[in-house]
Amino acid sequence: MEKRIVSVVLGSYNRRAFLKPTLESVRSNMMDLPYEIIVVDGGSTDGSLKYLASQKDVITIIQHNRGEFRGKAIERRSWGYFMNLGFKSAQGKYILMVSDDCLLIPGAVKNGIEQFEKLLAEGRKIGARAFYWRNWPETEKYRVGYTFGNKLFVNHGLYLRSAVEEVGWIDEERYQFYHADGDLCLRLWQSGYESVDCPTSLVEHYRHANTKARKENLISARDDWNAYFDRWKKESNDLSQNLTGGWLYLDFVDESDTAKSFPSSIRFAVKMKIWIRYCWENYCRPIIRRLRQRISS
Repeated sequence: MEKRIVSVVLGSYNRRAFLKPTLESVRSNMMDLPYEIIVVDGGSTDGSLKYLASQKDVITIIQHNRGEFRGKAIERRSWGYFMNLGFKSAQGKYILMVSDDCLLIPGAVKNGIEQFEKLLAEGRKIGARAFYWRNWPETEKYRVGYTFGNKLFVNHGLYLRSAVEEVGWIDEERYQFYHADGDLCLRLWQSGYESVDCPTSLVEHYRHANTKARKENLISARDDWNAYFDRWKKESNDLSQNLTGGWLYLDFVDESDTAKSFPSSIRFAVKMKIWIRYCWENYCRPIIRRLRQRISS
């Protein structure tokens, strides 16, 4: 059996409409690379599980994370717990972490792995490579993020599996949803690994895919931040000199128009939102302003 080069791991919950375009963007990106796809589903009820069961190149792990079973509430598990189910199952040299509301721009994976291999061959100790991403269609520029000490972290991108295993995987207990990715990259740095950006690997992200689940996740945002801050604020002078982080931006024109693969209903809603905003800014607001001026005079 051909050894896997990359294992694609993505978490999913009630995003049936997005799963197909996301998986197709993964498949079309792999070209001639030996790969596997692992989807960790949180117990979807929108038809996602039936769809995933029909995808014969996808390994599906189901871990219910909501509701009740046999009269008892199901224990809510963290984002790190779910990702570790996929990470630990992965057989690839590299793990590609991407969300189910994302599309990979053509060449993203191949470019990322080629450059990863090149840096390793040069003797650099690389643990992760961050792909540039943007929230489509709100933002034009793509970006990667810096956390404490101006250390790069990975929203979407590649990890060296052996490095993640060496540092003990993702922290499942400290964080419910946010900042576990930054924590992982800082622990990689602590063990001597670099996290670097990959300007030729880009991702389209649609952040409104499941607003209900996002609101539920935001409940833990403050606690997650406090846990993250307390964990790292006194770690070293290298980190404590900068406890704010920031963004590195990249201008890029996607000639393949990857975003067109998002569900048509979503693209129509986005166009309507843009049109309404245009009408408000260029017609409604000026009229209201003039009326107020007349009344005040």
